[in-house]
Amino acid sequence: MDQLPDPDRPLSSVHPTSSVRLEITAAQGTRAGGRSSATPNQVLAIVCIGIVLANLDLFIVNVGLPAIARDFNNARLEDLSWILNGYAIAYAALLVFFGRLAERHRRDRSFLLGIALFTAASAACSAATGVAMLVAFRVLQAAGAALMTPTSIGLLLASFPPERRGSAVRTWAAIGGLAAALGPVVGGVLVMASWRWIFLVNVPIGLLAMVIGWWKLPPVPGHDVSRPNARAALLVTAGVGGLIFAIVKVNDWGWDSPGIGLISVASIACLVCFVGQCLRSANPFVDPALFKVRQFTGAALVMGPYSIAFGAMLFSAAVWEQTAWGWSALKTGLAIAPGPLLVPITSLLLAGRLIARFGVATVITAGIVFFVAGLVFWATLIGPEPNVALVVLGMVLTGIGVGLAFPTLMGVSASSLPPSSFATGSGVINMIRQAAIAVGVAIFVAVVASPASLAARVSAFHRGWWIMAAITALGLIPTFFLIRPIRKPRNVS
Repeated sequence: MDQLPDPDRPLSSVHPTSSVRLEITAAQGTRAGGRSSATPNQVLAIVCIGIVLANLDLFIVNVGLPAIARDFNNARLEDLSWILNGYAIAYAALLVFFGRLAERHRRDRSFLLGIALFTAASAACSAATGVAMLVAFRVLQAAGAALMTPTSIGLLLASFPPERRGSAVRTWAAIGGLAAALGPVVGGVLVMASWRWIFLVNVPIGLLAMVIGWWKLPPVPGHDVSRPNARAALLVTAGVGGLIFAIVKVNDWGWDSPGIGLISVASIACLVCFVGQCLRSANPFVDPALFKVRQFTGAALVMGPYSIAFGAMLFSAAVWEQTAWGWSALKTGLAIAPGPLLVPITSLLLAGRLIARFGVATVITAGIVFFVAGLVFWATLIGPEPNVALVVLGMVLTGIGVGLAFPTLMGVSASSLPPSSFATGSGVINMIRQAAIAVGVAIFVAVVASPASLAARVSAFHRGWWIMAAITALGLIPTFFLIRPIRKPRNVS
């Protein structure tokens, strides 16, 4: 058994263990019509198809951006970034909203509905004729992904006994992280035919997942919880979206422009109202009680800076190699591949053993250190001359960092919550992750801007990588103070 954190559980006293047994029994029962339900490991395999779709598509577009730009009249990088950020913002804002809705209904049906919406939107993306149309369909894709993600982890945690949940979540997170990181690789292969294939590839996978899921997924019942507040969802969407829009437009409008100031104030006001709704409402969009769980709060505070840097890292690698070095999409994807390939290896073969021996805080710290080392490596050594070894070595370091940090953070956050908060809690963590990824891409676009020369581009990218290394290192603070176990004072006789 993997060693999991011994969390503070102020919520658990109101959720008796009978609710755990109820969900596990439901997950291991039989479906209508006499068809047997999947075993826990089969449920894990099925829901991983959904998380692979959601995470793969989050970054598969990165290497396709130059090809999309050529098709759409050489669209600017700032405009193209919304193909990524529109998806990430909608995904982030809807994760908690759909997570709360999913708690009221059968998780298997919600999961299948999410896959259906994602698959249909993917087909629509492949037929887009302009940037605005593609961004709109990407938002629909994000809605399907946002419904899949919390319901997938809800199904997963309901299917496994408590002592196996931490390991199951780390496996789920590792596969999802691998899919997200492999996006540039898969995208590089597909762009050789056409950038439209990066969306069409989701259609057969989605249809297969729907068929298998309908046949095998267990009917996990919902909880009697309040409906989520749609106004709060709009507030957080407007707040995050406005902030990212302001960051992206800084280079065009200037820091001191009235437009940047007005949008920034409006977005902050929306976020303040959102927090106020959560603190005062009898039906908060995000239950403040979740953050009374010390280790859940710690995982959320680490996930923010880590995800900012993760989004910027993958985006910058794909853009740098194609625009500065002139590499093809395929060569770019293959150079990035070693990092993603280390994510499941590190997570599945090393993380559990290291957690058992040293504890989760030490493993998260090691992940942050490796990730920072990869960014510093690029910021120090990458120059105007193409060099595959430098890209690969940087990806190896960041890949090990992702494999240690991300699945462990997901395991910490999930294992610290009671069963009825699984879907909402995972939605909050993933909301933070996706919003931070969008912020990271926006910051990097703002830092890089549009350099006039190769030397200026090298300087801008170096500056961006140094900034991301510093942001990632901020995650060490909550790791030390909130995730690290509190030492109990010795009794002195």
